[in-house]
Amino acid sequence: MSSAATGEGAGNTEYGRKAFKRSKSHFADRITADGRDGWPVEPGRYRLVVSRACPWASRALVSRRLLGLEDALSLGVTDPIQDDRSWRFTLDADDRDPVLGIRFLHEAYDKRETDYPGGVSVPAVVDVPSGKLVTNDFQQITLDLATEWRDLHRPGAPDLYPEALRDEIDEVAEGIYRDVNNGVYRAGFATSQEKYEAAYRDVFRRLDQVSERLRDQRYLVGDTLTEADIRLFTTLVRFDAVYHGHFKCNRNKLEQDPVLWGYVRDLYQTPGFGDTVDFDHIKRHYYVVHTGINPTSIVPAGPDLSGWLTPHHREQLGGRPFGDGTPPGPVPAGEEVPAGHRP
Repeated sequence: MSSAATGEGAGNTEYGRKAFKRSKSHFADRITADGRDGWPVEPGRYRLVVSRACPWASRALVSRRLLGLEDALSLGVTDPIQDDRSWRFTLDADDRDPVLGIRFLHEAYDKRETDYPGGVSVPAVVDVPSGKLVTNDFQQITLDLATEWRDLHRPGAPDLYPEALRDEIDEVAEGIYRDVNNGVYRAGFATSQEKYEAAYRDVFRRLDQVSERLRDQRYLVGDTLTEADIRLFTTLVRFDAVYHGHFKCNRNKLEQDPVLWGYVRDLYQTPGFGDTVDFDHIKRHYYVVHTGINPTSIVPAGPDLSGWLTPHHREQLGGRPFGDGTPPGPVPAGEEVPAGHRP
């Protein structure tokens, strides 16, 4: 998530005023087991920088937790309110990331490419020894965590991208990306009624299809959690809090669809999903940063979050969340979402 989403270099006031176009990841190097791009998988070498507000970054947060990579890949969390200089480390002492020693994420981008003109996005993986950005390819990062980082997975880690199901996972995830993950942004940042209504139709057509798919099966592909579920979850968990109102995706709230509401609560209550979600960061980012859409920067007091912890009964459909594996352990000290930011 970056200013690049609404035009490269655009400031916060431009959200909703320029035609929406999601930029491709400019830095697409991969961190692999064989180090073929010059970045070998090594425990402790890299730092994952995220905003808990951002759905694209949240994919990496969930994957890292499920796979047990917390000790191998350290975590930097930015302030949910970025300014025109980029994501800020104002949640840390002295307003600096304690590992990278930088105040703004753009500093890691600048070390990689001088005078880089594009948007500074999260998730970003930074090489700690050099301080250089390695990749901001949000689509590939989680796939590589699931496959290339396998030797560093915790015992009992699930296979989030099983080889036999990859074609189906990719197909399902592509439709969800186009119409839901990206569709809510196309609706929210639309600059004409026609573009807004087209995006709105795409969002709800796809959500209806997904709801039908999940009516009789617990997960999107197969009987275990996969990459496809992670990609859908990070949009659904934000839907009623921000996309329904702020992005005008208001045909209905998620909680009015019994299947999707049950599905997203099932995931939220699964270790590794809900324990990464910070509703305060989510709401403050969208409503404060997007001043082109919400010029008053008033953050809604709702919605009531208590429903997230209510029984979902999805276990009646069967399925094994972690396959032959086990749930992740407790959230590491210092990475917990504050009590006031969750149900």
